[in-house]
Parts: sequence; structure tokens; C-alpha cells
Amino acid sequence: MKLVLSCLLLLTSLYCSAADLSQLTIKKAHQLMESGELTSEQLVNYYLNRIEAHDKNGVKLNSVVTINPDALREARQQDKERSNKIVRGPLYGIPVLLKDNIDTGEGMANTAGSAALKDNFPEDDAFLVKKLRSAGAVILGKTNLSEWANFRSSHSSSGWSGLFGQTKNPYDPTRSPCGSSSGSGVAIAADFALLAVGTETDGSVTCPSSLNGIVGIKPTLGTVSRDGIIPIAHSQDTAGPMARTVTDAVTMLAVMSKFDKADPAPVKSNINYVSHLKKDGLKGKRIGIVRQLMGYNPQVDELFEKAVADLKAQGAEVVDEVKLGDSSAWGEAEYQVLLYEFKTDLNLYLSGTKQGLPKSLADLIAFNKANAAQEMPYFGQEIFLQAQDKGPLSDKLYKDALAKAKKLTGVQGIDAALQRHDLDLLIAPSNQPAWKTDWVNGDHYTGAASSPAAISGYPHITVPMGQVQGLPVGLSFFAGKLSEGTLIEAAYGYEQATQHQQAPAL
Repeated sequence: MKLVLSCLLLLTSLYCSAADLSQLTIKKAHQLMESGELTSEQLVNYYLNRIEAHDKNGVKLNSVVTINPDALREARQQDKERSNKIVRGPLYGIPVLLKDNIDTGEGMANTAGSAALKDNFPEDDAFLVKKLRSAGAVILGKTNLSEWANFRSSHSSSGWSGLFGQTKNPYDPTRSPCGSSSGSGVAIAADFALLAVGTETDGSVTCPSSLNGIVGIKPTLGTVSRDGIIPIAHSQDTAGPMARTVTDAVTMLAVMSKFDKADPAPVKSNINYVSHLKKDGLKGKRIGIVRQLMGYNPQVDELFEKAVADLKAQGAEVVDEVKLGDSSAWGEAEYQVLLYEFKTDLNLYLSGTKQGLPKSLADLIAFNKANAAQEMPYFGQEIFLQAQDKGPLSDKLYKDALAKAKKLTGVQGIDAALQRHDLDLLIAPSNQPAWKTDWVNGDHYTGAASSPAAISGYPHITVPMGQVQGLPVGLSFFAGKLSEGTLIEAAYGYEQATQHQQAPAL
């Protein structure tokens, strides 16, 4: 990385650094800190300066919606500890952004993008945020999202929220950033932080990672605590890391994946994630192509065939035409599950908020009606209404749908495909290129690879695969429960051999 003298003006504070801080990695940031060329405080100021210049002004990408009032204090504390030879963990001094559906306790509202929760100030950190802080991370702020994690209307626009407006794709601001972790994807691509946390129920980490040209990891369900996260559905919800490199995403995943006995269904992971960062990780891997999850964009398919050749060149054996079953069947079952669990899980979260805030989904529906000009100028809340009509989780319809969805995508889907063909993992294009943002018709999805892993609760990693007319697309790697080690080896091997990540020109 070329070293230059860089002086940045932020409000009334001027500081100079002898390092080019653009597109940093955790390793490079720590090297600069250890050599005395950089402090955590300077790094936080660098990102605050970029956010002010490019997110709030210029093209106004609108990805970072709240700045942590304690960010600089936290950074100074990290610098003080490091000067005393105290290093908390692998993220010491590293600024991290959080999706705005994750609780923090230092005075930032947790809103899910809704004006109904603009005064929702949690009393403490979500479990995963505590883990990030204990590893030395500096919480920089919160990022915009598709309101209610994109579970309010089937005509929604990814990256739009009633409280904060539309987040824009940094490669083409007229196009969608995807969602629901829209702000997290845009902010990392645009270099507003080193790392971000997203959350996914089905595609909400992997799609914005793909469309913004970064790495996203959706881990095995339950390995990252769901505590303090505004939910959609506990049988699919998980937080996941978003970063510019596989190494940084994996480093963050290792910090986040800590057992929380208070989680509704915690899963113990004994995986040493970082140890699987192997350049020859593709050698000897048997990889299956799931062609039923592609074919929705010919230019993406061309890039995918090049990716397959790259995998083979790195020593992988590729098996074509692997089948996962009827996607329409698992999709119908999934939707019923999400409707039931959304009502139950959201009501539980809201019951723990402070007095004066909505306490139920019914309260939110009434709020949206009363504040329709702000909350429903472009699309309605038909998903809210459908969820409100659902009964308790003891209903036979819910239990049958949950069992069917898990069986079709897990035992009879991913697991069966891996066993039938003696495979290590499966691949498909992550998504189409970014579509035009459309507040009239909503999102223009044509296809994605997220659902089988999302519904089954299995891990999924997306890595940049190249660009279609300047728009990034990703390559998806997924497999069975707790297969993160295998996926990391394949994803890292592919990334190191191809290096497709390209920063947008802001």
C-alpha cells in the first residue's frame, strides 16, 4: 500500500496521517497502529470524514444513519490500552458498523428503519455487540436497512426506510443496494468502515454483499446469538459479517460466533474459523453446481462459467447439474413460517422496550396507518396484516410448514445433494446485477441462491465474482450444518486466485 501524507479536516479537528487509509484490511490497520503511523482515533476520524463527504454529501449514498456519540472516546480508550501493551482481541481499534436492528446501550436508537421506534433506546448491548467490544472493536455507528428487514410489503424497495429514506448503490446510485442489510453493504463497499454487521432471514446478508461487491457470511443458525436483534423469524434469523475480504469477514465471524445460553436455540461451534484461510483450500474439493439457482441473467451466467474454470484451475473437481428439489414448495412453506414467527417474535421484542413505544405488531399497524405519509408513501403493509392474522406457534399449520421447509431444503435438499454426489459444497451465482430502484413497482428480483441455506439454517458465503457492465455480482458457496470451515477454504482459495473485488468510484 502506497504511503502518502494525508491530512483530513473533520469539523474543527485537523489530523495528519502518514498512511493511505483507503481500502484497509484488519492486518494492515494493525500493522500501521503497531508501527505508530496510525491510531484508532485517527482511523475513526478518517471514516467519519468519508461518511460526511460521500454519504451525507456528494451523491448522498445514505448508508450510515447514526454515528455512535462514544466512538471517538472508545477509540481513544483502545489507543490508551495499546500504549500500555494491552490488546483486547483480534479487532482492537477497528471501527465496526451495525445494522440498525441491533441493540446497543450507549445512546443510539435501534429503529428497524421505522419512525415507530425512533425513540427505542436499549439499555444494553446485544450479545454479539458485547463480543465485538470485548475483542477491541470500536462501534462506529448504525446503518440503514430495508425497513423491518424487508418484511412489511411485497412491493417494497430495498434500502428504503420510513425513518431514513433510500440507500443508494455506490456503483450506480440509480440502482438498488439490495437488502435488507443495505446500508451495511454500501458502507463497506464505499469504505466508510472496515467491517459491518448485517442480519439475514433469507438473503439479507448475501444479496447486499453480492450487489455491492463485498464478502458476506451467513453462518449456521444459532452459532451467532439472536439476543438484542429486532427479529423476523427465529428459525432463520442470524447476524453475519460483511467485509471487503474473506480474511476480515472470517476474523469477525470468529469473534461473533460465541455460545449464548440465553439464545432460544443456541448451537455450539468449535470451528477454528481463521485456521481455514488456506490459499490451496480448493485443492481436492468436490463442488456441485446447482443450475436451478441460475439462468436469470445471461451475463451473470457467463461470469459463472469463468468462475467454474477458475475453481477447476485451483484443483477443485466440479460436478454439474446437482438438484435440490422443488423451490416453489419450500418457498410457500417458508413464507407461512415467517408470517407466524414474525408476529410472535416481534411481539416478544417489543414487550421489552421502554414505556411509550409500540408493544405489539397490532400497535405498529395502527402507527403506520396514522403516519401513512411518512411510513407508507410508496408501499403498504400487507405482510404485517397477513402476519397479524396468524395464530400461535402451536397451530398445526405452522408446525407442518416449519417441518416441510426444513426437510425440503435440509435433509432432502442440501444434505441429500451432498451425499448423493459425494460433494464437499455447492455453488451458484449469488444474485443478478443491481436493478433500478423503483418506488412504484418495488424490487425487480429475478433470482438468488440464498433460500436453501437460509431456510435450512446452513452456512452460505458470497465472494465477488466480477462485474456486469460495472455492477458487481457474487459467487455463492454453501453446504451443510457447521460446514463453515470447508466453505471458508473454498471461498478464500477462490478469492485469492481471482481478486475480483473492486472499489466503486465515488
